[in-house]
Amino acid sequence: MDSYAEPVATLGDRLTAAREGAGLDIAALADSLGLRPETLEGWEVDQAEPTATLLGRIATLTGVSMVWLLTGEGSGPKDTVTGAALQAELSDLRRLLAEASARVERLEEALSHV
Repeated sequence: MDSYAEPVATLGDRLTAAREGAGLDIAALADSLGLRPETLEGWEVDQAEPTATLLGRIATLTGVSMVWLLTGEGSGPKDTVTGAALQAELSDLRRLLAEASARVERLEEALSHV
């Protein structure tokens, strides 16, 4: 039996698993959805539920199926180790991009004085 299927897990449990599986913290997912983090936190602890439209957006952003969010059956979150590795790679690429951008600015500045 899938530990995220009813009646073992709640919708809130699956929302948390989907978010974490995608390597997102509450603030990042809430921002992507245009919500306050407190709203998402409320859903994750089953104090309220998102609309069907928001469930669809959450499914898309976290890479799970909407059916999985609702029932625990179907395509669920990806391996968190893979998600963590991808997040680390993304972070590294952002750092490299920032360094390259700073180098371009320094070169442009130097060239403007030549």
